[in-house]
Amino acid sequence: MTIPALLVDRAIRRGGHTALRVEDVRLTYRQLADRAAATAGSLAGRGVRRGDRVAAMSANRLELLDLILGCSWLGAVAVPLNTALRGDALTHVLAVSGAQRLLVEPEYAPRIEAAGFRGQLWTVGTESAPQPDSAPVRPAAGISALDPAAVLFTSGTTGLPKGVLCPHAQFLWWGRGVGASLDLDADDVLYNGLPLFHTNAINAFFQSVVAGGTFVLGQHFSVREYWHRVADADATVVYLLGAMVAMLAGRPPAPADRAHRATRALSPATPERLWQPFRDRFGVELIDGFGTTETNLVLGTAPGARRAGYLGTIMPGYDALVVEPTGNPVPDGTPGELLVRTELDGAFALGYLGDAPPSAGAWLGTGDRVVREPDGWFRFVDRIKDVIRRRGENISSAEVEDVLGQHPAVAQAAVFPVPSELAEDEVMVTVVPRPGQRVDPAELRRFAEPHLAYFALPRYVDVVDVLPLTETGKVRKAELRERGVGPTTWDAEAAGIAPAR
Repeated sequence: MTIPALLVDRAIRRGGHTALRVEDVRLTYRQLADRAAATAGSLAGRGVRRGDRVAAMSANRLELLDLILGCSWLGAVAVPLNTALRGDALTHVLAVSGAQRLLVEPEYAPRIEAAGFRGQLWTVGTESAPQPDSAPVRPAAGISALDPAAVLFTSGTTGLPKGVLCPHAQFLWWGRGVGASLDLDADDVLYNGLPLFHTNAINAFFQSVVAGGTFVLGQHFSVREYWHRVADADATVVYLLGAMVAMLAGRPPAPADRAHRATRALSPATPERLWQPFRDRFGVELIDGFGTTETNLVLGTAPGARRAGYLGTIMPGYDALVVEPTGNPVPDGTPGELLVRTELDGAFALGYLGDAPPSAGAWLGTGDRVVREPDGWFRFVDRIKDVIRRRGENISSAEVEDVLGQHPAVAQAAVFPVPSELAEDEVMVTVVPRPGQRVDPAELRRFAEPHLAYFALPRYVDVVDVLPLTETGKVRKAELRERGVGPTTWDAEAAGIAPAR
């Protein structure tokens, strides 16, 4: 259950099969293992030793994947950084990472220097950067499944990013669990254009390697070009996050919608209403599940046993519990926070940098609000931090977004709280219209009335061209909350519509 052992095994069993494609570069499994060994030799020649942390700030490039695999081969720890980081957040991440060496693309170098990095800086494309051109070295002796392989930082949407210490085994368990859910085999081609600093993309790579298939590393998400890129990759499996499903569904129909081989997509927390229309239009089954940077695929589904709008059931080797704020379990059918744990060695992260490691078998709070049905299926409700409190009632922003998203003129909707004159919150929504459509806020509210409780109806509506998104396609709700009510915001009460009773 270590990354070097996996690469060696695949080089033996699948040596001539294409393992990786990055733009015009194709590598077989034998070449992939050879590059890892040679990159490890290059890192060792630059003073990197077992246990050292080596950071990187780069877009999806072969050099970044080389670094990650070379570090694992050497027993060092790769620390891929979010390319959106800057200022205080970047300074914080660099400090807590403990990295004394950093690989950077030229465009990000000024940010690294401004953040006060004082270690050894390697620039991609120069002789200073480690490359797979040194004499290969053998995998470091004694690497265990529980040795750290990477530090992945959380998005920091509720505070400064936290470094998650991920062991070798965690990536292989991701490969096994998600691979089984997606029914992956050696003939599959996996396309993922999400950034490699994110758990989704790096784990998709290992899902492919565990299955012995082919991984195609794409670039940033483009709703206009997405299906063309999937077709160019000859992909059978794709990966979607956040607003991506809604954005693709909101585009006008085009020949590219079906001009590809993809049949399934890992797409966590997709609204039920999009599941069948997406499959009918694009020929792609949306597959849900639950996992975080700190965990693994705890809740999932098996081929032939999917349920639209549900995360799935508890996967073998894991456990899950739904609790109220006091920590007591809630009855089935009642929303509460999801707690998870595992009995599989190395399937969960080793903890956060700077914190004490979690106890074996301890429950981990996820910050997600879910419902467990009596038959054992789990349904996502909302992030706890996104729950809106209004007139003494809890409102799920995800539920309101789902209703508003059914309006024929709405492409995307982001719902969030803003301060009320009466304490607690008011409900605000920022809406992106479909191409060629116009959203009338008053009409949108009337559309929602039959489907939402009176206290969940939005008071404020903003219509914009685009929503602020993270590099992984999640809406930056913190930015929307900070922006709040502005001069372009429609107010139901100012329009003479009676306030929620």
